[in-house]
Amino acid sequence: MEKTPANFFAVIMAGGGGTRLWPWSRKEKPKQMLNVSGDSSMFQMTLDRLKGLVPATNIVVVTTAEQAAKLMVLSDEVPAENYLIEPLPRGTASVIGLAALHLKNRAPDSVMAVLTADHFIKNVPDFQRLLSFGHQAAEAGHLVTLGIQPSFASTGMGYIEQGAPVSADFDHPLFRVARFTEKPDQVTADAFLRSGNFVWNSGMFLWKTDRVLEEISRYIPALSQKLDQIGAAMNDGTYDQAMRDIWPTIQPVTIDYGIMEKAQDVVVLPAPALGWSDIGSWDSIYDVIEPDENGNITIQCKAVHINSNGTLVCSDHPEKLVVTVGMKDIVVVETEKAVLVCPRNETQKVRDIVAYLKDNNLEEYL
Repeated sequence: MEKTPANFFAVIMAGGGGTRLWPWSRKEKPKQMLNVSGDSSMFQMTLDRLKGLVPATNIVVVTTAEQAAKLMVLSDEVPAENYLIEPLPRGTASVIGLAALHLKNRAPDSVMAVLTADHFIKNVPDFQRLLSFGHQAAEAGHLVTLGIQPSFASTGMGYIEQGAPVSADFDHPLFRVARFTEKPDQVTADAFLRSGNFVWNSGMFLWKTDRVLEEISRYIPALSQKLDQIGAAMNDGTYDQAMRDIWPTIQPVTIDYGIMEKAQDVVVLPAPALGWSDIGSWDSIYDVIEPDENGNITIQCKAVHINSNGTLVCSDHPEKLVVTVGMKDIVVVETEKAVLVCPRNETQKVRDIVAYLKDNNLEEYL
């Protein structure tokens, strides 16, 4: 692989709560800090995937103050000054805009790869090759998104329809984005899968820093105005105060809805062989952990499965013994504060449980 250009930066969004992996993932230890499939946290795995491609000094992490302190304990690779703190969640568009502001000051000609800290990717060499191709396309002025080959007709994923090929001298196929579709119904998802022309929206992007700031200005002017105020504060010594005063007034919006669904020159870089999962629910764990001969998965505890198939058990206590008898496709999660028992095909509804706890003043269990 060619030497990575000095203007290439990776921005890791690591401020999420991972509510769909409740109760294992919770405020004090969200999923990016968990060891889902081995000895390393998902955050460390994200950093490891970038080794040899992006130096640690060119990695920027956007997260909350509480999580930043914990992430620094998990890994000391990224310099402390490269952690950007968001006082409150305000959507991915604001997170990306804040990172772009800092990178514009540091390296005006920078290209940024936007990644998250809760993805699982088996094929790291292919991931690095794709980021290199994406850098090349971003340098040419495109807004690039990585598209994952669907493995089934998911109703929980966003889809991208691939349009015409981009006619240029690129080292990898690149397609215009015809449209985005967010979480279709089952009939539509089935049709997308049959067509062969749709990919999952991975939530990984590449673009020039100044280009994404221009798009924010064009399509989310209210956010752009707030970012301009924060940018001015960077230069007059009032940045911390500006973040306290201005950031909470930002209206949350996602980068997909705010920009990608509206912008021109959006392209998709197909990523058919990544072995990718966003670890978006307990069901997705089955894609990344090798089960036993009966399809059972055991995480961070001891387990005995009797006449059980396709059952997942997880505990916060490594010495805890969990026994399942006659269970089929059931998820059992035991923690200090809560226990979850749920059919595998209902795990997407865990988010509803989290909403219920919030609405009923039971946040001590989050």
